[in-house]
Amino acid sequence: MANPFPSGSVITYPYLWRWQREEGRFNAPKDRPTCLAITIPDQAQGLTHLVLLAISGTPPGEEQVALEIPVLELRRAGLSTLKRGWITVSEYNYDVAERSFHFDPNQTARGSFGPGFMNQIRAAIRPLFTAAQGRIDRTR
Repeated sequence: MANPFPSGSVITYPYLWRWQREEGRFNAPKDRPTCLAITIPDQAQGLTHLVLLAISGTPPGEEQVALEIPVLELRRAGLSTLKRGWITVSEYNYDVAERSFHFDPNQTARGSFGPGFMNQIRAAIRPLFTAAQGRIDRTR
């Protein structure tokens, strides 16, 4: 990818929720604001691995863990139309930018979260990687 979005960018992406995947769905019904929490360039293969987190104006359900997005971060991320917002940190979509059927590399980012809030997000999602859970693979 010529100009990858940096980690923390807020983009539009058809995020597939875990409950939708468990129902056997492979496509999300709509695009939504999503945070590129982690972008990992693989220079050897010429690929960019993406860890994407859903953003919602609806409080999380009982089975979800989410961080409430501070008002300043809503503005930075281009989400000022939301009165309140949450970023889900109990699951994530995994995709590869150059091979994706879902990621649009030509879109313009809405904005991005600041470094301090991104550190909170990364700390909150770290257990997902050590326990190998919460990943919804969008590469198929």
